[in-house]
Amino acid sequence: MPRKKKTPSPMRRRRPRGRATKAEAKHTSESGLSRQVDELTERLDIVLPEVTARVAALEHLLLELTLCTHDDLRRARQFVREQEA
Repeated sequence: MPRKKKTPSPMRRRRPRGRATKAEAKHTSESGLSRQVDELTERLDIVLPEVTARVAALEHLLLELTLCTHDDLRRARQFVREQEA
């Protein structure tokens, strides 16, 4: 016996999940920005101590191999501070 063809069920219209209504759009963009800022802050909190430790290790090696002096390092740090200002 041949199978019966399914009759298409009436389609219900749903609001697409990815889109926000006009009233929600402002709130969504603000929360998206704050989420991005939070993610960047978290990444910096993870990366910054590692970078600081690596710089300290390089300074230690420079001093140990007598490639520079403490005064050289102090002057270099002062130069960077002046460039940032």
